[in-house]
Amino acid sequence: MKPQQSGYIFAILAFVVFASQDAISKHLAGTYHPILITFIRYWAFAIFALAITSRSPGGLKAAIRTRHPYLQVFRGALLAIQIAVTIGAFAEAGLIHSQAIFAASPLLVALLSVPVLGEHVGWRRMVAIGVGLVGVMIILKPEGSGFDQRLFLPLLNAVLSAIYSVTTRLVSRDDGAGTSFFYLGVVGCLVMTTVGPLYWQPIAQKDWFWMGVVSVTGMTSHYFLIRAYNTLDAIKVQPISYFQLVWASILGVVIFNESLHWNIVLGSLIVVGAGLFTIWREAIGQRRQS
Repeated sequence: MKPQQSGYIFAILAFVVFASQDAISKHLAGTYHPILITFIRYWAFAIFALAITSRSPGGLKAAIRTRHPYLQVFRGALLAIQIAVTIGAFAEAGLIHSQAIFAASPLLVALLSVPVLGEHVGWRRMVAIGVGLVGVMIILKPEGSGFDQRLFLPLLNAVLSAIYSVTTRLVSRDDGAGTSFFYLGVVGCLVMTTVGPLYWQPIAQKDWFWMGVVSVTGMTSHYFLIRAYNTLDAIKVQPISYFQLVWASILGVVIFNESLHWNIVLGSLIVVGAGLFTIWREAIGQRRQS
């Protein structure tokens, strides 16, 4: 198998596992607080991150060295908060509705890349971002009764995800993947350890199994994604990320009896279409600069 083919397989596996992990998180969030679930997940994630970085060239000493210590700590804390918000969103708004709104994150990344990264976004991409935001409004479907407060967490997650992605691009200019991965695991674990015990509650024996599964899937999904990025450019991996929305929608309908309302389907098609267009225009821009 060619390296590029294996890269696509790892990318698809990563987003299938991400969606499956989201479904398990929603199941657990029906009984346990999202912060408690995130707390347990992060202890497994931190052990995994330490194991991976200790075996990489230079070991932990090389992984700790960073030219952006404050940004790396910020990223680690931000991702931990984002995961807790994500699980809360699944519990409040449902798997399908949340994932549909999450799909707007790449559009927000393109918007934030101008002031933060100094990138140029042409008028075509700006129009696509505007169209994508219209798609988000269709998904939200504000009516006479006002904004559905259950959708606040999915919206917050899309914003946090975009900020995380932009800061990741920023630190990746100087720091390697091992360093970024180390700070994600360790800083996130420290953040969750400070607040997680406050939300502790007895966990049923059968739910320890699901806690273990969601922790393992959290590790394997990141591993698959790292393997994908080893052979594919980010611009090729991003379009595959929308497969997570498709798989999560299937799980939402089959497992949780959620409904695919017309506004979610139409809005998602618009958002995904706009996102794919911005990714395509970004790829063109990169080829012109090379």
